[in-house]
Amino acid sequence: MTNPYASSGVDTEAGDRAVELMKAAVSATHNSLVLGGVGGFAGMIDAKFLKDYDHPILATSTDGVGTKVAIAQAIDKHDTIGQDLVGMVVDDIVVVGARSLFMTDYIATGKLEPSRIADIVRGIAGACRQVDVALVGGETAEHPGLLAPEEYDVAGAAVGVVEKSKMLSASRVQVGDVVLGLRASGLHSNGFSLVRKIVADRGLKYTDQVPEFSRSLGEELLEPTRLYTGVLNKVLEEFDSQISTMSHITGGGIAANLSRVLPETVSLDVERPSWRPNDVFSVLAQWANYDLKDLESTWNLGLGFAVVVRKDAAQQISARITELGIEAWDLGVIESTPCDAELPGYVSEAKGVRGGAVRLVGNYAS
Repeated sequence: MTNPYASSGVDTEAGDRAVELMKAAVSATHNSLVLGGVGGFAGMIDAKFLKDYDHPILATSTDGVGTKVAIAQAIDKHDTIGQDLVGMVVDDIVVVGARSLFMTDYIATGKLEPSRIADIVRGIAGACRQVDVALVGGETAEHPGLLAPEEYDVAGAAVGVVEKSKMLSASRVQVGDVVLGLRASGLHSNGFSLVRKIVADRGLKYTDQVPEFSRSLGEELLEPTRLYTGVLNKVLEEFDSQISTMSHITGGGIAANLSRVLPETVSLDVERPSWRPNDVFSVLAQWANYDLKDLESTWNLGLGFAVVVRKDAAQQISARITELGIEAWDLGVIESTPCDAELPGYVSEAKGVRGGAVRLVGNYAS
């Protein structure tokens, strides 16, 4: 007998096939804290370990990947979007010093194509394994008529925990602290509406081979978001008392994301000459006749994360981060707020948070 639901464009059997394709990858993220398996109504975590904390604080974050998914759909490549999703979620949680424990995901699509959904979820699961986070549940929803058959969107949420005495925040920041920059892998998952406009105005297709890149344009733009959490969890274990706060450079750009994690009493001059933006930023800016400085509030420009540390430990922490696989360098030093902090050039408020005064100075390394 034909399932009446199928006549409306919803294929529940395809959903079951997708689960079978992704089950092994999801199960591989499960550790001793996970109760139950894949397919339950709720993901469950044994929280008994929290009794070992003096004062456990739970941290949570939720996010998506934005219009970067349009590029994945354009070139039919879906195995990297999952890492983008994980990075955008868990790397917000580590900002407060918390260790992410588990994650869930949500995928909405116009037509459920099992192999495509499995590619996305395998990417999510693979990234979760890299940062030791359990993928304990998710939902795939078919929305015919709302989304085109090949269209989809993804979102996710995660929960982490931190000992209250070890929470990172603006209150720990001191004048003289050094701000370390951590290299981005590329565009990560922000500013893609502008990226897509530049490509369209240039008359290019994402499948095009352009002389500026060694792979197709779409593959270059889909370079997955770097995962910082795994490295930073180790650094927090080794240097927790020497770290003041952190910032994930995402939507809103460099100055805004740094300002919101600093107290109002301090300022920071970010030294542009301390790093060279990735080639993808320079190429896109050139295509659109932008100066890189014009894009500092839209893209990360190669600065994906920042860590504020005590001066005496800065060199050691920077070397350790680099040793663990992420290039780190000195961005600037925390100073007392200058009297002209309200003048143009400084950013001191973002996402409704009044914070430190931050500006970028000098010219980027070439």
